[in-house]
Amino acid sequence: MAFRATVLTLYPEMFPGLLGQSLSGKALARGDWALDCVQIRDFATDRHRSVDDTPAGGGAGMVLKPDVLARAIDHASEGDNRPRLLMSPRGRPLTQQRVRELAAGEGAIIVCGRFEGVDQRVIEGRGLEEVSIGDYILSGGEPAAMILLDAVVRILPGVMGNALSGEHESFEGGLLEHPHYTRPQVWEEREIPAVLTSGNHAAIEKWRSEEALKLTRERRPDLLAAQPITK
Repeated sequence: MAFRATVLTLYPEMFPGLLGQSLSGKALARGDWALDCVQIRDFATDRHRSVDDTPAGGGAGMVLKPDVLARAIDHASEGDNRPRLLMSPRGRPLTQQRVRELAAGEGAIIVCGRFEGVDQRVIEGRGLEEVSIGDYILSGGEPAAMILLDAVVRILPGVMGNALSGEHESFEGGLLEHPHYTRPQVWEEREIPAVLTSGNHAAIEKWRSEEALKLTRERRPDLLAAQPITK
């Protein structure tokens, strides 16, 4: 069964967006994965199709109503057990490990928040897993949902021409990826490191491992703290 993503949003016209291009777009056209959008506003019951209201206790902004959003979630998830995700800056950071877990499943139901946030009761009542793509604020969850789906779709079977491309890159081994080079041999007086053109595969792998470790120490020491580094 192909991976199936259902996105709950107030702006379904934003999709597929970047997901309709390049690897993910070709995979979508082939049927390697499926995408459908649910307009949250369709589940409002008043004549104004209201989806939000003022926050309890006062404060700025508006909050997505739990009854409206719950009806949309129930409609989207009827008859399946796909994980229910809420794109939220207060969620757990998205990791490559979580991406691989999602890619191994049947798909995901993704709620795109808007305004000041989502009523906590629907988060708890519908078991939404809050997911963050970084420590910054977007105008809505749609761009974050696209990033999550792009990360998942690219590692689905058959999407990348060379499956090894998804195994030897940043975060897959707990480290950042080593530097890359290609022809010409010399560019603006900068040469490709000699070891990479030596033909000595053991030396090349050693260099790549050392460079990956060096970059990770410099830029993401937190990744090293999370795992033992062998000699």
